[in-house]
Amino acid sequence: MSLLKRFKEFADKEHLFTTTDRLLLAVSGGIDSAVLCELCYQGGYDFVIAHCNFRLRGEESERDEQFVRDLGKKYSKEVLVKQFDTEAYAAQQKVSIQVAARELRYAWFEEIASGKRRVASGEDLVILTAHHLDDNIETVLMKFFKGTGIAGMRGILPRQGKIVRPLLFAKKEELAQFAADHQLPWVEDSSNAQDKYARNYLRHQVVPLLQKLYPEVVNNLAANITRFREVEELYHQAVEAHQKKLLEYKGSEVHIPVLKLKKAAPLATLVYEITKGYGFTAAQTADIIHLLDSESGRYVASGTHRIIRNRNWLIIAPVRTEAVNHIIIEKEDTLVQFSMGSLLLKNVSLKGSPFPTHHSPLTTDNSIACLDSKHLHFPLLLRRWKAGDYFYPLGMKKKKKVARFLIDSKLSQTDKEKVWVLESNKKILWVVGMRIDDRCKLDHDTKAILQVEFKTGGNSL
Repeated sequence: MSLLKRFKEFADKEHLFTTTDRLLLAVSGGIDSAVLCELCYQGGYDFVIAHCNFRLRGEESERDEQFVRDLGKKYSKEVLVKQFDTEAYAAQQKVSIQVAARELRYAWFEEIASGKRRVASGEDLVILTAHHLDDNIETVLMKFFKGTGIAGMRGILPRQGKIVRPLLFAKKEELAQFAADHQLPWVEDSSNAQDKYARNYLRHQVVPLLQKLYPEVVNNLAANITRFREVEELYHQAVEAHQKKLLEYKGSEVHIPVLKLKKAAPLATLVYEITKGYGFTAAQTADIIHLLDSESGRYVASGTHRIIRNRNWLIIAPVRTEAVNHIIIEKEDTLVQFSMGSLLLKNVSLKGSPFPTHHSPLTTDNSIACLDSKHLHFPLLLRRWKAGDYFYPLGMKKKKKVARFLIDSKLSQTDKEKVWVLESNKKILWVVGMRIDDRCKLDHDTKAILQVEFKTGGNSL
């Protein structure tokens, strides 16, 4: 069976995309992404090419960018290019170069695919990467040696959100053969030959040694990955069944009967799965289990929640409960929990970037407020609105009472009671989830932004 036919069958089987979808191809210029382009072209798919220039390899990085631009001309496809200061980002975020490149790459792809970056069609796009079977095997080995759970053993999924990986069925040697058969050009990343990276060391040293011991190791690991994907499905089904029996939801709290939990097995795994969504780590699992035999009042805390032993119950409760109507927000806070959900706070610097641009964190989404940092005075105050509150709604030069704003917004009495405001120095910055104050909007003098995202429901208690 030809590689193209297998490519199409894999996409159909995994429900990755169809011929009616518009695709965003992540193309580095290497052999894998060159093959991905050719397969999509031969398959008749509509696609756009996206290339990240991480500016890490000098002239070689510029060569790669030009090669991808030439690919776009070859296939008569739109090419999007983004240059990153990867080293500066890595230093700022205190992460490795590899992690920095991955975060920058996928954030940009998501920006394009979700329509925040205009492309010719203006449609949502499905993001395709060229990860293949060998990549998946290396990923599984890396996670296994570092320590992992069931998710690590099943490796990379064909679909994760908008990102799909339609070459996971194919070995590297098959892609190389396809490239040779079709005389495809590509460029080689010189860093791929360096064994200082863990993945390259596995690829060049470990896997060849394993193949000497077990000639079928690649095929066997591929089969294991398929089996572990199915095992993971059964695992989650079992965990969900246990949770339905054990968990009782009471407002913002989760109540778990101690006697029932003590009889559940496997206990450590269930405790971890139940609590991880509330900020608790695997390292805290033993401490949580100790609560089962402790006296009332003992607790274990995460950044956002506490698990409290209260007589015959374990209670998972947010650190800030619904009874709190005023929450102080310090400059270093990144997550704030309150009764209506949570606020995610992120500081964004526009230093060196023209404003406005499509890369700036501007949005018409009412759940996200982008506030000019020069107008902010910490600590901020998150509180319920009250009679007499007023602000200057975005786009208006006159002040308006919050009460009148809510009436004009046609909120019911019940919905009005759920409204909170964010204020600074006794001035309202944002009627949360609805409208920011015009006085703190972004303008041409904006140098730094506080981006605040409001999330409701789910595990954000």
